[in-house]
Amino acid sequence: MPSELRFPRSDSRQQPPARSVAAADLARWCAGNGWPVHPLAPGRKTPAANCEPCRRAGHTYEGCDCPAAGRWCHGFHAATLDHTRIRKWWQTNPRMGVAVACGPADLVVIDVDAHGDAPPTRDRLLPGIAIGEHVDLAGLSNGFHTLGVLAALRGAPSPVDDTSTLRVRTPSGGMHIWYRATDGRRWQCSSGSSRTRALAWAVDVRAHGGYIIAPGTTTETGTYTPIGSVLQPAPLPAWLAQELQRTHHLPEAHIPAPRPVPPRARQAVQAAGGGLGNASRVLAALLAEVAACGDVPEGAGFSEKLNRAAYAAGGLVSAGHLTSSAAEESLLQAAETARPGQRRRCEQIVRSGLAAGAKRPLNLGGRS
Repeated sequence: MPSELRFPRSDSRQQPPARSVAAADLARWCAGNGWPVHPLAPGRKTPAANCEPCRRAGHTYEGCDCPAAGRWCHGFHAATLDHTRIRKWWQTNPRMGVAVACGPADLVVIDVDAHGDAPPTRDRLLPGIAIGEHVDLAGLSNGFHTLGVLAALRGAPSPVDDTSTLRVRTPSGGMHIWYRATDGRRWQCSSGSSRTRALAWAVDVRAHGGYIIAPGTTTETGTYTPIGSVLQPAPLPAWLAQELQRTHHLPEAHIPAPRPVPPRARQAVQAAGGGLGNASRVLAALLAEVAACGDVPEGAGFSEKLNRAAYAAGGLVSAGHLTSSAAEESLLQAAETARPGQRRRCEQIVRSGLAAGAKRPLNLGGRS
């Protein structure tokens, strides 16, 4: 941990100290751990506001130019490890908080709620586990209790008491327990109050498709304070992984058939390159990645893949391997296949990528 980071300590369940690490230093520390970060609105738990065009009704992250342009619009979708971008963001507003995108960081964070709300019916306390009427539930009122009961049923210590991993006390008295996914599985988020996917009542899960507030961040209600000296997430315990799988925290098995390059795009590439030579094969592989985004409605990295393909095409055009018109046509055909109805936005990405790539000719050891 960098010497400039000094977290306040708290081992009790009292309110954490009202002081925090400087946000810019914290963001750089998180990025240094391989955890992509994005800004939170000052004093809030929500992402910093989008730019004006991104606030308009109907606008979505897919096809948006903002992340590629270095803007923080769309929350965790824009999370980055780029220290230059991080410095620019927090120089713009040093009061912004820090959040970590869990999915790209391979994090699974167990979010335990301390609120003393009335519990739901018995069948929803521990989804999938029957709790008979003979069991006395007097005093059960929060996520610390339900997570403890689940762990006891599995013969394991509660994650709340896991001193081997990063644990963070929240301003409301709850706890974030950070774990690291090690097997490549894309664990999904959930809410403890959900009727379709939940680990336990009053226990949320932050994973792919979500973010977690970084330790040391201060909001209007207080500071997210690390507990003890461990500041790194331990591997996700096997028993807890089994429980997450049992409670539907993995996506439905779906293996789409490989999507080929659209015929018109392939024809344009072949016409420009005189067949499937080196240049055509390079561009065809990139176009296939763009077209394959059509199998995933969100989170496929469509803009980045289209920009990368356009950049490579610009280099091929500059080196004389392809014509500019054929390259643009093939890119737009692949983009239309993946994201129909977004031609104007795709044209902007393609032309920007072609122009940038043209500054660096891509030589392949001979014309194709």
